[in-house]
Amino acid sequence: MTKPIIGITIGDPASIGPEIVIKALQHPDLYKICNPLVIGDKKLITAVLKTVDSKLNINIIENPIEGNYEIGSLDLIDLHNVTTLQTGIVTPEYGQACYEYIVKGFELAISKQIQALATAPINKNALRAANINHIGHTEILASLCKVDDPLTMFEVRNMRVFFLSRHVSLRQACNMVTKERVLDYIIRCSAVLKRIGIVEGTMAVAGLNPHSGEQGLLGDEEITGVEPAIKAAQAQGYNVVGPIGADSVFFQTLQGKYNSVLSLYHDQGHIATKTLDFNRTVAITNDLPFLRTSVDHGTAFDIAGKNLADETNMLEAIKLAAKYHF
Repeated sequence: MTKPIIGITIGDPASIGPEIVIKALQHPDLYKICNPLVIGDKKLITAVLKTVDSKLNINIIENPIEGNYEIGSLDLIDLHNVTTLQTGIVTPEYGQACYEYIVKGFELAISKQIQALATAPINKNALRAANINHIGHTEILASLCKVDDPLTMFEVRNMRVFFLSRHVSLRQACNMVTKERVLDYIIRCSAVLKRIGIVEGTMAVAGLNPHSGEQGLLGDEEITGVEPAIKAAQAQGYNVVGPIGADSVFFQTLQGKYNSVLSLYHDQGHIATKTLDFNRTVAITNDLPFLRTSVDHGTAFDIAGKNLADETNMLEAIKLAAKYHF
């Protein structure tokens, strides 16, 4: 079977992104499952190779089919968009650079020159400084792909977590817990599970309030939004239950009781997955024309350029892109 080409963007040039990408490519087992292609800047990559004392040889290519894709070779599409080399800072240049890496990754993926995209972290303030009117990767890719509301799924060990809302305030997230939205997400999340080969088991919907509201004593969102959506989904044949208290549903899923959880807001699911295994929690963006995976951590400006970053999360993101690509 032909190994997929996985495009890897290096993230914000001032971050640990370039470092963890380089370190991930030093793992020989990665090349057994995919052909990793880096999208970045040669000047920056050369500097970081020295910082981490890596012996990787840079192989500049124009098209993905030209890559060597063998251990010891860093196949790079060079965008020539970094003029200064500094770490741990927010600059318009770096915000623009990381945006251009994402756009190039999109272009390669949408044209099927690569089979999936794995992304290193970017900085929201750097994007803003560069006048990029999107808050993160998901929003950028959604705009490029003309997709209104892509699904985010986290995977860590045998636990999969979807998110009803992402980068909105907690107050706004609570307002988004409606029957219509929860039902739509149950249907769409079920389709994602089927596409990645998860056809057995039951999806659980987490509760929003403590103890799922205690029949309205601690909040009525479960009664007005969650329960009606679950009943409607069950009537349509979907294998879903809930609401299950958020203090137990993630543990139960880890134990195998459920095949996935629909988390009702950003931090609810992030805390559960990252506490379980921060370095191996991988974000998957679904409902795009291609698969995108990402590390679940930020730019870590405080340790950038110091050869202290752990590449485990980046490595897992690339591996998961190879596993689920389509």
